Amino acid sequence: MVRRPGRRSVLSGAAALAIGGLGAFGPPSTAAPAATEGRSCAEVPEVVSATPDAELTGLFTTYGNDNSELDDWTGADGTYSVPLRDGRVFWVFSDTFLGRVDADGGRSPVTDEGGTTPFINNSFVIQDGDQLSTVYRGSADDPEPLMPPVDGSHWFWAGDAHASGNVIEATYQEYERFGPGAWDWRWNRNVLARYSPEHPDEPLSVHDLPSAAGVSWASAIRRVGPYTYVYGVEDHGSVKYLHVARVRGTSLLGPWEYRTADGWSRDEADSVRVMDGVANEYSVSRHGDQYLLVTHDTTVPLNPEIVAYASCTPYGPFTDKTLLYTTPETGAAGSYGDPNVFTYNAHAHPHIDRDGGLVVSYNVNTFVNTDHYEDVTIYRPRFVTVRFAD
Repeated sequence: MVRRPGRRSVLSGAAALAIGGLGAFGPPSTAAPAATEGRSCAEVPEVVSATPDAELTGLFTTYGNDNSELDDWTGADGTYSVPLRDGRVFWVFSDTFLGRVDADGGRSPVTDEGGTTPFINNSFVIQDGDQLSTVYRGSADDPEPLMPPVDGSHWFWAGDAHASGNVIEATYQEYERFGPGAWDWRWNRNVLARYSPEHPDEPLSVHDLPSAAGVSWASAIRRVGPYTYVYGVEDHGSVKYLHVARVRGTSLLGPWEYRTADGWSRDEADSVRVMDGVANEYSVSRHGDQYLLVTHDTTVPLNPEIVAYASCTPYGPFTDKTLLYTTPETGAAGSYGDPNVFTYNAHAHPHIDRDGGLVVSYNVNTFVNTDHYEDVTIYRPRFVTVRFAD
C-alpha cells in the first residue's frame, strides 16, 4: 500500500549495532575522476564547513508531523536513498513508526504494547519534489513491512538499494530471535528484493545473497565503471570490519567477486578485512579524483563523530581519517540533555545537489524505548551538508 514479526524494541537493534542505473533510471557515470592539483587522491580534502541541512531535515519533520493522513511515516532509521530518472527519490528505511503524532509532540505506544501506533521493520518513502508518500505492504488497518519475515521469530532490516534496469534492487539483512532475552537475536543472512518503481508495495522477486562468510553485504552500493561495488560489515560488536565485493554490470544477481589482499576472488571465504572502525551503515562515493568513505566513527562506543576516509579506488585502502561533523544530539551534554540519546549510521547522498556540497544523513535514537512515545523527533533522520575546499 502507498501511504511484522512480533514487536522488537526500536532501540535494541540500533543500540546493539551502534555500540558493539539504466533504463528508467539513467546510465551511471563511468568517466575517470579528474586529477586535483596539489592533493593526493588518498587525502581527504579540507573541510570548509559542515552545517545542518534545514531543507531536508525540515522536509521529513513536516511530513512526520502532518496528521492529514494517519497511516504514514512518523519516524524511522536507515535513511538510504535511490534517485530515479523521473526525478523521484526512493528513501529506504528500516524500523518505521506510522500513524498519528499528538499535539504535544508524542505518539501512542505501538499496537503490540496496547497503543495505536503501527510499527514495521522496513518501508519506503517516495519523494516527488517536496511531496512525500509512504509505502508498505498490507492495508492501513494492518500494515506490514515491505520485505515480509518468514515467521514470527525473524525480521528484515533494510540495507542500501540501487537502480538496475527498470527495477530497484534493495538489500536486506535477516535477523532471528533464538531465546526469550532482550538480546537473544542475531544476524542470519542477506537477501535481495527487486521492486517495480511503479508498484513498489510488493517485491517482484526475492533472492539469496552471499552469506557464508558472516558479512552483512548491505552497508553501501556504488556503481563505478563496469562494476557495481557492494560494501559490507563483519560485525563483532565493539569492532566492525569493512569488506568489499563487486559484480560486473548493474544487477547484484550476477557472479560476485571479493576483495582479497592482492586482488579479487570468486570465493567469499577469501574476502579480507579492508579496515575497521566503520559503522553497520556507511557510504562510498566519488568526489573529484577520489572516493570518500563516510561513516560514524565506531572506534569509540557511541561516538558522536562522523568521519571521512579517502581512497584512489572504490575498494581502498581508505586513509586520512578526517572529522566531518560532531552530532549535537548525543548524550547528557547534547541538545536533548539526555544521556540515553545517541546517533549512528551516517552515510552520504551524493545525488543531492548542494552546489558541490555533500549531503550526509545520520540517525538518532535512545536507550529508553518509551522516549520514542514522549518525543517523536528523537527517531527521525538528520541531514548535514559538508563543504570541502576546491
